[in-house]
Amino acid sequence: MVLSFATGCNRDDARKSILKVYNWADYIDEELIGEFEEWYKQETGEDVTVVYQLFDINEIMLAKIERGKEDFDLACPSEYIIERMMRNDLLLPINKDFGSTPNYLDNISPYIKQVFDKIDCNGKNPHDYAVGYMWGTTGFLYNKKYVTEEEVSSWSALWNPKFENKLFVKDAFRDVYSPLLIYHNYDAIQRGEVNIDSLMYDSSDESIAKVEALLKKTKKNVAGWEADFGKEMMTKEKALLNLTWSGDAVWAIEEAADVDVELDYTVPKEGSIVWFDGWVIPKYAKNTKAAAYFINFMCKPENAIRNMDYIGYVSVIGAPEVLEYMSESAIEAGQEEAYDLSYFFGEEADSVVINPVMYPDRSVIERCAMMHDSGPRTEALLEMWARVKGDNLNNWMVILILVCFGVLTVVGIMRKLKQREMRIRSRRW
Repeated sequence: MVLSFATGCNRDDARKSILKVYNWADYIDEELIGEFEEWYKQETGEDVTVVYQLFDINEIMLAKIERGKEDFDLACPSEYIIERMMRNDLLLPINKDFGSTPNYLDNISPYIKQVFDKIDCNGKNPHDYAVGYMWGTTGFLYNKKYVTEEEVSSWSALWNPKFENKLFVKDAFRDVYSPLLIYHNYDAIQRGEVNIDSLMYDSSDESIAKVEALLKKTKKNVAGWEADFGKEMMTKEKALLNLTWSGDAVWAIEEAADVDVELDYTVPKEGSIVWFDGWVIPKYAKNTKAAAYFINFMCKPENAIRNMDYIGYVSVIGAPEVLEYMSESAIEAGQEEAYDLSYFFGEEADSVVINPVMYPDRSVIERCAMMHDSGPRTEALLEMWARVKGDNLNNWMVILILVCFGVLTVVGIMRKLKQREMRIRSRRW
């Protein structure tokens, strides 16, 4: 018993010097991880080793934390998952007292803080449990050689016959459902009969059916439902249109330019969603101190800039250094048009030359809304999504599935026959 207790104590002590971070793939400048370990030692006098693990779907991350079998110290879910985790008491408050270390959390844009205020979490203050990391919009990435901006100015482009088998759709049911719900209610929104923010709570059977009908009109155009490969396929001109995130669009536009393919991105006129991912400390975390310091470290303006350069997504940091750097980069890239970014950087940024894919003009943001957790209605949305994607199976895909099933069946039968023969031989022996 004494040995077991001693072993347990040693294990706990060792765990205090480890920081387990759970994040999306390709979502950080990995050199910053080692630099954080050095910075943490410098600031606190304590050693820490970062164990960095990846996920590609919010729900996978959530399921691991809900089961309580993973003691991640830090995770980076999207807004609706943050909402769900707060409602279900799966998060710990973030200690923002860093002693003599500067508090870089103040660099977060006021706009992002306002968006966080919309997180519905049963009276809890979302700022106590989450800190923003990256943000963006959902819209169309398109090939300018074959597609005009007018042709993708509306979500109705999804069922335009011109894009038959030339469309990739992000395999993220909420990010597709929400913009099409806005599209369906566009006239009512314009008349002031429907509020776009309130609409983001609507997952009624009627609304799901309306969006499902729109998606089924799209199925002839869909070349693939993609989680990550769409941006690369667009650079190779394997499709003309991609319903995707602005961060993926930035990456694709830059990569395509290197091979003389001209891509662009737009948010349709009806409106769309503003999404964001944020840092949270899960309920079963063991090293909450290092987790809070890691968040603080990522909010340093120079680190935010490095992350943006590396991954193509846009940081929530609204510090002057970020505005200056991003504006200079846009000018060097040949950008000339100015945009109103006063909502993000303050009144002095009402006319800034900048990349509008990364930082949309105020007029775009005003027709966007934040998604919310659909709670018990999530299953109904998932069922709709499965029906839509299932209906999109064409004949050759069905044949391929049947062939694969047949091969697996034959292999299984052969394996059983071989096992039976070996048993017979064994009995004979």
